[in-house]
Amino acid sequence: MTFYSFQILVEKEPEDHGYYAYVPSLPGCFSNGATIKDAKSGIREALQLHLERLKADGMPIPQDGKIVHVEELSIGYPA
Repeated sequence: MTFYSFQILVEKEPEDHGYYAYVPSLPGCFSNGATIKDAKSGIREALQLHLERLKADGMPIPQDGKIVHVEELSIGYPA
């Protein structure tokens, strides 16, 4: 078994109360859910299906090392 690592991003849906999760290095690999936990669970399943499709099509599994750290930073700025 080969193990791969992927960065996922989870964002708040702009027009509802849910969350959107995606894999930047795999365009088209995304999921959403009512909670962050649901979105993360869904993206795991979407990622597995995406990799199965790549393998079935004889395509390489891309590993993107550009994203190394993501965090939220808040700063105060005088109005």
